[in-house]
Amino acid sequence: MRADTFLAAADALPLASLDALLGSRGLVIVAPHPDDESLGCGGLIAAARASGRPVHLVVVSDGCGSHTQSRLYPPEKLRALREAETQRAGAVLGLGSGDVTFLRLPDAHVPSDGPEADAAAAAVARAAAAIGAGAVFVTWRHDPHCDHKAAAAIVARARPQMPGVRVYEYPVWGWTLPPETEVGPSPTGLRLDVSAYRETKARAVAAHESQTTDLIADDPQGFRLEPAMIDRLCGPYERFVAIPA
Repeated sequence: MRADTFLAAADALPLASLDALLGSRGLVIVAPHPDDESLGCGGLIAAARASGRPVHLVVVSDGCGSHTQSRLYPPEKLRALREAETQRAGAVLGLGSGDVTFLRLPDAHVPSDGPEADAAAAAVARAAAAIGAGAVFVTWRHDPHCDHKAAAAIVARARPQMPGVRVYEYPVWGWTLPPETEVGPSPTGLRLDVSAYRETKARAVAAHESQTTDLIADDPQGFRLEPAMIDRLCGPYERFVAIPA
């Protein structure tokens, strides 16, 4: 199926409740970079926390690839900044500091296999077991970013260690794929109505100031989320593609 057809079908997935997505249990969010959790699952996290469900966030990469030419924010300082932003965004969504794990794998070089990927998969499985998660959510395997693909591969490696846990993938950069890109069969899965949490989600995204503003002003090639991209991802629904066991 073409990417444009697939994503249009994802926009029309059946609306579901948290119970339909998760059962009666909590969830783990796997984010390739600091900010993907807010962009792709901010409404889900807020809704789950509002219902009293446990949520754990696993951030895979160190986020140091967004501003590689900045002298004001060399890698260690940039990593610390992005982790602090993630904690602030998490707090907006209802997460405590202990609800976030940073794996600190190299941004733009997250491995899909090998010992580091195995260790990351084990960390995801431990997080799911610790909270009794009913589902794990990770970026879509066809998102056009190597770390997003790697994060999906890591969750796939973790799945044998998580019996009975559902896996869903959420598109972030998938909307930028060339429309004719082949991405496999028609999606199955569910949409969640997050309209009650749109303002909360927008505040969580905005907490990632290094990615949404000119906070880091000394790297002309530095990454910045475009307002149109933020608007696209902060609508009334979030889409979750079910990955069969």
